[in-house]
Amino acid sequence: MTIRRRDILKIGSAGALTACWPGWAAAVSPGLPAAPPTVNGTNIELRIAHQMLRIGRREMHAIGVNGTVPGPLVRLQEGQDVRLTVINDLPDEDTSIHWHGLLLPFQMDGVPGISFPGIKAGSRFTYRFPIRQSGTYWYHSHSGLQEQMGHYGPIVIDPAGADPIAYDREHVVVLSDHSPMHPHTIFERLKQQGGYFNYQKQTLAGQIAGRDQDPAERRRWGKMRMDPTDISDVTGSTYTYLINGRGPADGWTGLFRPGERVRLRFVNAAAMTIFNVRIPGLRMSVVAADGLPVRPVEVDEFQIANAETYDVIVVPSEERAFGLVAEAIDRSGMAFGTLAPRPGMPAIAPPLRHRPLATMREMGMDMAAMDPDMIDMSSMHMGMRDRRNAPALPLGPGIQTISPMPADRTGEPGQGLADVGGKVLVYTDLIATDRNPDGRAPSRKMEIHLTGNMERYMWAFDGRKLSEVKDPIPFTAGERVRITLINDTMMNHPIHLHGHFFELVTGHGDHAPRKHTVNVQPGGMLTFDLTADAVGDWAFHCHMLYHMHAGMMQVVSVRPAAAA
Repeated sequence: MTIRRRDILKIGSAGALTACWPGWAAAVSPGLPAAPPTVNGTNIELRIAHQMLRIGRREMHAIGVNGTVPGPLVRLQEGQDVRLTVINDLPDEDTSIHWHGLLLPFQMDGVPGISFPGIKAGSRFTYRFPIRQSGTYWYHSHSGLQEQMGHYGPIVIDPAGADPIAYDREHVVVLSDHSPMHPHTIFERLKQQGGYFNYQKQTLAGQIAGRDQDPAERRRWGKMRMDPTDISDVTGSTYTYLINGRGPADGWTGLFRPGERVRLRFVNAAAMTIFNVRIPGLRMSVVAADGLPVRPVEVDEFQIANAETYDVIVVPSEERAFGLVAEAIDRSGMAFGTLAPRPGMPAIAPPLRHRPLATMREMGMDMAAMDPDMIDMSSMHMGMRDRRNAPALPLGPGIQTISPMPADRTGEPGQGLADVGGKVLVYTDLIATDRNPDGRAPSRKMEIHLTGNMERYMWAFDGRKLSEVKDPIPFTAGERVRITLINDTMMNHPIHLHGHFFELVTGHGDHAPRKHTVNVQPGGMLTFDLTADAVGDWAFHCHMLYHMHAGMMQVVSVRPAAAA
């Protein structure tokens, strides 16, 4: 598709092309009120159009919402009935908005081809639904690759009563990635060569210096045609990493007064980037995950996968600036901002840490990490593609590897964080503040393999991409199902189920953390319990945008129970 300059914004002045940030994401933000008034009015209008986005000194094409990237903060209140009218001003393509993490009728979920037909160019669609929850969420396009171009924004829903999380000031922190390269070109490059954007491969100079793998290990990995530096599909070689639409040189600052409890609402709206977040010199108390409160967990760093949200409380006591560091998981770049008591107090960005390497753990075959008393050597098949490890999988070209020994990694730090020092958040740290609404034991179990072929850039569930699947994954309304996700690939996969929350099986019983998006580490497995309580057809997919675009998506169909 050719985008003509006159189609970009249809605005009258060149100066307006660079006014591309919403008010909540101002360069110096005093923060949002701690106790905002009830949202006046329940009719919101969002307009989708091409525009220019300035990052540093460079202007590039984007798709924005109401003329900004990210889009406007949609602030709602629990108990409201809302009408959100989306107007498509794109000249020649459909669009959509998915309300990520919101519980609503499936017809309002915003996924073209599953829950509605999409919004044609020049037309509009009004989403109508009740607000049944509170917390930090976000919205984004579910049409093509528009999300990569800037079509996303934050949602904050205030509780109907008193907020269970006490704070004096708050900032919304939207993390994302943006490239001057068109997203369809990025996808074409990945199809041509899976490691196209990886500029951090092992080198002879590194080997001579004694860095990374030793020669024997490099030979073993070479024979397997595996690259231990292949951590992210798309990297800082083309991406700039953003906080609230601003690059590291653009200087976003969130203000505070020493001694205040400052609530930071983190949203990972990146297309392809998992971030490691830290504020050197300042501990964070994680108080909510995916919008729902959890018992406070004091950490020095946390990993936030695509489409996850975390709320943290910080209490800066010093009259100085603190750097807010969101380092890409492969350490090819970072988003950087500042928390300061007044404008004009910049923090100094730390150097990027050395990039991590994948290990046999990421292949799902690390015997050293297992309890020797639990290993049954007679039943182990250590081939990288031995169908005895997953007899039901179709061994076509879309399955490059099958994990022989997938491990539950919910108690482990995210990839690359095992040796960074300090306390790093792990999923097993999360404990819900409220008792889970459904304490029933699951009535059945389900196993789903996350599969792929990095060389051909093919991604799927159970070896079948969306276009090859004839029937949805069936559930009966109200049933309780235990689902285990097994990652047979060497890449992270943040998996999102629309229209539902589920409880992670991490040993916390009826206070298990409830999430709608969860990252399954390479070679790992993760189990959650689901109550299928929302009738309709729902998207279920990896939230790495190009993984989903390649086929790592299916439909979950929840049907009413048969009449007795």
